[in-house]
Amino acid sequence: MIIEIIEKHQPITGESIAEKVGYTRATLRPDLAVLSMCGLIDAKPKVGYFISGKKSNRDIVEKLSAIKVSEIKSLPINVSENTSVYDAIVTLFLENVGTLFVVEDEALKGVISRKDLLKAAMGGTDLTTIPVGVIMTRMPKIVYCAEDDSIIDAAEKIIENEVDCIPIATALPNGKIKALGRISKTNITKVLLEISK
Repeated sequence: MIIEIIEKHQPITGESIAEKVGYTRATLRPDLAVLSMCGLIDAKPKVGYFISGKKSNRDIVEKLSAIKVSEIKSLPINVSENTSVYDAIVTLFLENVGTLFVVEDEALKGVISRKDLLKAAMGGTDLTTIPVGVIMTRMPKIVYCAEDDSIIDAAEKIIENEVDCIPIATALPNGKIKALGRISKTNITKVLLEISK
């Protein structure tokens, strides 16, 4: 959609593109950066974005669309709903991740981000007494993707929902979902670097 808008209105500013798609300029910044890195668009200061004319780079977009999240996923880092906020913060640092999944009997019950933990820590209460179940994002508000989704699908969900990481999930027989892995901005950035090399 962004490429079509640029083709139709080039040169066009980032603000104008954002207005046409209904997002903020900040939300579109990663998308515009990826399109620029792929050579599909170019930009000039005080002029705006335009199609670069490097049509051969469209195969990069096709290559990205063909990569499934199951191929690049990371292991999910799980905690229980009773885990204290303090222990969740320690786990976050020890595992070097930005998101934890709350799991019970294999079912994904919630997601805890760095922002959630930071908000809880700013309250001035004893973090060893607050369970993560109090601060986590619960189903059905959790955004996730399936194993056969492309990394483009995952990137769109990450950007649209302004999160750093989403679970890769599958349905359980009881109708709940199980986290099979996670995909983050880091996973996607690694793929972009590999393709660029």
